[in-house]
Amino acid sequence: MGAPRILVTCWRRELPTSLGERTLLDTLDPAYADAVERAGGIPLIVPRPSGRAEPAAVAARLGIADGLLLTGGGDVEPSGYGAEPEDVADVDPDADAWELGLISAARALSLPTLAICRGAQLLAVAHGGALAQRPVPSDVHAERIQGASPAQILARRHPVRLAPGSRVLSALGTAPLQVNTIHRHRIADPGELEVTAKAPDGTIEAVEPSSPWSCVGVQWHPEKMRDDGRQQGLFDQLVSAARERETAVPGRRAAA
Repeated sequence: MGAPRILVTCWRRELPTSLGERTLLDTLDPAYADAVERAGGIPLIVPRPSGRAEPAAVAARLGIADGLLLTGGGDVEPSGYGAEPEDVADVDPDADAWELGLISAARALSLPTLAICRGAQLLAVAHGGALAQRPVPSDVHAERIQGASPAQILARRHPVRLAPGSRVLSALGTAPLQVNTIHRHRIADPGELEVTAKAPDGTIEAVEPSSPWSCVGVQWHPEKMRDDGRQQGLFDQLVSAARERETAVPGRRAAA
């Protein structure tokens, strides 16, 4: 048995390079892959196909993976959860369709999954939920990031309360937890998912299914919190579940 292979999504955007001011690139913070490697997994960074992905493309990618890590990116297109655009940036409907396809297939396969920020929002949408595009008046989210420098945004923390018996609590422990705020939109309706962490202002910070599927979605960015070693627990949990699944399905890799 080799190290579990974790499929990691990335985000397609135009950035300035020596080839031009708007060079189309698939991008990813290396902190995601580093966290998977520290957990004992092999990160497979897989870009989405151009255009709308067919189910066969989704199946081919997940067929070589033991787990799935959905990473951050732009806003989710509101039409995907039946809403009109109010405050959106960097939307990519093809990326939404690709990652929603991955979530649907991972759920059907019971493939261990960790969904971060945008990934957690798509996880909720995939389960019939919806997002809020603007903070509610009592929400201090906007205050945490408005006018702050990138360094200040990364350094700021707020408390979250984890639900007893949840996977996210199992991964992070019972000690008081402080997390970052980097998101714009947030989960307003978790759909069929259970809410397993909240901030004091009511922001939904973690969701997970009530089924045996090993899947957790968190609104914060644990990969950017190396100063808090507990955050590695989310990646450790993902890789451990992937290892258990690989062991439980003899010959699965050979078949793939």
